[in-house]
Amino acid sequence: MAENNQQAEQLDVLASTQSVIKQALDKLGYPEEMYELMKEPIRMLTVRIPVRMDDGSTRIFTGYRAQHNDSVGPTKGGVRFHPNVTEKEVKALSIWMSLKAGIVDLPYGGGKGGIVCDPREMSFRELERVSRGYVRAISQIVGPTKDIPAPDVFTNSQIMAWMLDEYSRIREFDSPGFITGKPLVLGGSHGRESATAKGVTICIREAAKKKGIDLDGARVVIQGFGNAGSFLAKFMHDAGALVVGISDAYGGLYDPEGLDIDYLLDRRDSFGTVTKLFRETISNEELLELDCDILVPAAIENQITERNAHNIKASIVVEAANGPTSMTATRILSERDILLVPDVLASAGGVTVSYFEWVQNNQGYYWTEEEVEGKLENVMVGSFENIYNLARTRKVDMRLAAYMVGVRKMAEASRFRGWV
Repeated sequence: MAENNQQAEQLDVLASTQSVIKQALDKLGYPEEMYELMKEPIRMLTVRIPVRMDDGSTRIFTGYRAQHNDSVGPTKGGVRFHPNVTEKEVKALSIWMSLKAGIVDLPYGGGKGGIVCDPREMSFRELERVSRGYVRAISQIVGPTKDIPAPDVFTNSQIMAWMLDEYSRIREFDSPGFITGKPLVLGGSHGRESATAKGVTICIREAAKKKGIDLDGARVVIQGFGNAGSFLAKFMHDAGALVVGISDAYGGLYDPEGLDIDYLLDRRDSFGTVTKLFRETISNEELLELDCDILVPAAIENQITERNAHNIKASIVVEAANGPTSMTATRILSERDILLVPDVLASAGGVTVSYFEWVQNNQGYYWTEEEVEGKLENVMVGSFENIYNLARTRKVDMRLAAYMVGVRKMAEASRFRGWV
């Protein structure tokens, strides 16, 4: 019976997120009412989007937008296009965005959106119609002072550009800061595309220092070769690390001498797929258990569970994906003295540079790539130190410490507003 409960917890990202929020609020001494406010988004919109397909038929797509907590400021978070998008997942992701904003001290709450679709099976024009239809459906609850979307799984700067254009037709006077992750010519920020991977890289570097590992020559395994994973592989390679394993949805590649990352980046397709070009591949399960110094899950949820946590050989696990490690596995890794840098900290580089983009849009003054990277470095290093030190002083793992830091700002703002 206990085993069934644990499996259910692993599969239910919302329930596991809520359980850690409960622990964090209890540790901070907040009343039960605060948890009742924080455990679900304050607003959840489900929309139906009719789209005329290229063959003349009409398909109806389901979309979601969750706004977790706007006590600190407007909500902020990506829009994902994926066949497995669910209401529960979008809710959990909006809570994680709130935590990320709190961790890096941004004036935001968390938001998240998604459309149930498979962009890999859609034409360019069909994608445009879905993107514009989504904006029309949610336009009443979004905007630069309400809720600011951004790219996520299977969405990019082109999709953000279509969404911006559609929104500007509806509300002409406040459109520039409505969305982030835009192309540079439409008010995007330098460094936005690689921001998540840059933030993960900074966390890996800081974690390696704590463990006494020299990044030059360190063996790194990266699960996932999409936006974050591919940039991360390049940054690690350039830092002198040996990237001995990478994977995509179809399998993994392993070379104990280090993979030729530049070659793989050159051969990957727009969806981050490269392993289909090779005969000798390993499974994603085998990849996670490779002998390495640093393991980076940069793909999807629930990859490290109680089933394989005892087999992880890395000294450091840095979560670039959302929710790749279950709560049970987090405890096992902690007991084994493996340093786990949680997703809400490691992947906060994306929302940080999205914030920089929004600031630049609001003031109409744009920064150089060096300025953006310097500001990101300061934010990420400060946030890592804050959470690492809290984990040590309070004798908790870094995930719980990150949740404690992330939830405190929201809780205080909600308290001052008189909500609780």
